[in-house]
Amino acid sequence: MVRKMKHCLRSAVLLGLLASSLVHAQATPPDSLLVLAKRGNTVAIVDPTSLKVVTRIPVGKDPHEVIASADGGTAYVSNYGFGAYNTLAVVDLVAQKARPAIDLGPLRGPHGLAFAGGKVWFTAEAAKAIGSYDPKSGQVDWVLGTGQNRTHMIFVAPDQQRIVTTNVNSGTVTVIEKSAKSTTAPAPPGPPGSLQPPPGLPPSGADWEETVVPVGGGPEGFDVSPDGREIWVANSHEGTVSIIDTASKKVTATLAANVVGANRLKFTPDGKQVFISSLRNPELAILDSATRKDVKRLKVGSGAAGILMQPDGARAYVACSPDGYVVVIDLKTLEVVGRIEAGQQPDGLAWASRH
Repeated sequence: MVRKMKHCLRSAVLLGLLASSLVHAQATPPDSLLVLAKRGNTVAIVDPTSLKVVTRIPVGKDPHEVIASADGGTAYVSNYGFGAYNTLAVVDLVAQKARPAIDLGPLRGPHGLAFAGGKVWFTAEAAKAIGSYDPKSGQVDWVLGTGQNRTHMIFVAPDQQRIVTTNVNSGTVTVIEKSAKSTTAPAPPGPPGSLQPPPGLPPSGADWEETVVPVGGGPEGFDVSPDGREIWVANSHEGTVSIIDTASKKVTATLAANVVGANRLKFTPDGKQVFISSLRNPELAILDSATRKDVKRLKVGSGAAGILMQPDGARAYVACSPDGYVVVIDLKTLEVVGRIEAGQQPDGLAWASRH
């Protein structure tokens, strides 16, 4: 009888270990939701079908934003620390493991992230700059100063011809566009035997034009409309939204949106609605982009931060940082239809797709 009980116990332990290993070995889904836990220092890979966490991977100190590569195989995370840190964490989403971090040197305080043209674009608050990192060369290949305080979030157009950033403490938005013509004369060739520019580099006269647009106090979250015509900026201090005409690069309207403490702002994929989160408000503000009026105030938790729109337009994900979960919102009904237990202080969200 005793032998039989011991045998049963051993079998139960073995089955438990096997089940544990199977859970750990669960593959990353082709479409995955990535959720940063700022206090947990991890990124969670979430199956958007089951809304279950597949695994959690360490990503270094004070992670704030996350972005996935175009092929969905790699994630990049900004280690922010208000300028204390200068690294981008790298995660292999297929192998589900951390890779060596990217050292940005003097470009401290990386925060906002974008992926375009095969490169990782980032803000560097402490350096008052933005830059791009080329995974192929393993180098930061471009840096541009903004001269603004707390250059925080970043948008890069798919063709890399336009970049937009918010500058929180300066109360401005910077619109950066590739110059249509050279603004400086190319350097004359040196004497025979002197160092020459490497082949393939653009002419030395190629340049960027920066336009600084004053908005409201504490601009942080923003988004560019899907048609590219407008930039909507949430001003956290006043709870207003500044609308910038992309062509003229001027504010054409300021909405009394009543979202004090606004953290993030995102258009729905069809461009018809705008979501605004606030860490000071339990409700998510949903505005109609055409009428610029309230559609709904949706209770999501004690407060909210990161917002992600599912690319197919079916759902939105909102990180409720104070509550430790991410809510799932049906974009047709504008109702909460699920919740993901995402770890301590979830914030940055990204979508990774491997097809």
